[in-house]
Amino acid sequence: MRKQRLYIITGISGSGKSTAIAAFEDAGFYCVDNLPIALLQKFLELPLKDDPKIKGFAFVMDMREKQFTSQYFVSIEELNEQGFNPITLFLDADDDTLIKRFSQTRRHHPISNAAGLIDNIASEKKEMHAIKESATAILDTSSDTPHQLKAKIFSIIAEKKSTLPAISMKTHVLSFGFKYGIPRDADLVIDMRFITNPYFIPELKNLDGESNDVKQFVLGRPETQLFLDHYLPLIDLLYPLYQKEGKAYLTIAVGCTGGRHRSVATARKIFEHLNANGTKKIALTHRDITRDLKEK
Repeated sequence: MRKQRLYIITGISGSGKSTAIAAFEDAGFYCVDNLPIALLQKFLELPLKDDPKIKGFAFVMDMREKQFTSQYFVSIEELNEQGFNPITLFLDADDDTLIKRFSQTRRHHPISNAAGLIDNIASEKKEMHAIKESATAILDTSSDTPHQLKAKIFSIIAEKKSTLPAISMKTHVLSFGFKYGIPRDADLVIDMRFITNPYFIPELKNLDGESNDVKQFVLGRPETQLFLDHYLPLIDLLYPLYQKEGKAYLTIAVGCTGGRHRSVATARKIFEHLNANGTKKIALTHRDITRDLKEK
C-alpha cells in the first residue's frame, strides 16, 4: 500500500471538487467522494491496495461531514506515521464565483447555521482556514473552466510521478446513414454525400464500403482525395488540442445516405490514418452497414 499514492481533495464548497475527483478517476485512481475521515485508515486496509491497475487513491473530504475539521489533523498525522504520506489538495475560489456557481446549480450549502449563502461561505472559509494553510497545494479555481481544472489536476499527478501514463482520449470513428439519424454522441460530423453514390451502380449496390471494389471506387475519386488531403491534417491539428482540454471521448461521425458505402470506406480510411499515427484507445464502428438489408 505504501507504494500507492494517496490524495485528499478538500476545500470550499463550490470550488470544483467534483471535477477534480473526476480527473483523478480518468487518470486511473480509485476515488471515493465524501468518505468520513474516521474511516480512511480502515478503507486503506482493503485488498484494493494490491490491484496493479489502480494508480493510487483520491478521496474528497470536506465539511459535509461535521467532524471533518476536528479530526483532520489527527488523521493526517496518523497516516504520516504509518508511511502513507497523503497529499492534500485544497480547492478555493473567490466569493463572487462561489455565489454564481451555487446560483447555477441551485444546491444547498453544507453550512446552514448562518443567515444566508454569503454568510455560509464566510463561515466555511473561516473554519477551513487552518487546513488550507497546511495543504500540500492550493488551487484557486475562480477563473477555471472544468476542462482547465482537469488539466491542472493532470499536471499535478504527472509531476508527482513521471512514469504515470499520459491520459489519452478514447477515440471512436463511426460511420452512419443520415436517413437513420445523426449519432447523438458525435463531436465531429462529416457528410460524404458529395461523392457519387455506389448504390446506383449495379455491380457495387449489394457490396459495402469494406469491400475492395467499393473502397477503390470511393477513395479513388478526385473529390475524395481532395477532401482527405484537407480533412486528415485538420484531425491531426485538432486531436492534441482536444486532449489538452481534457476531453475524455472524441467521436468522429462519417455519414452518407444509408451508411453502407461512402461513409464506411471513408471512416475506415480515417481510422487507419489515426491508427498509423499511434492514436491510443481507438475504435471503428459501422452503425448502419447492414441496416438497409435488414429493413428490406
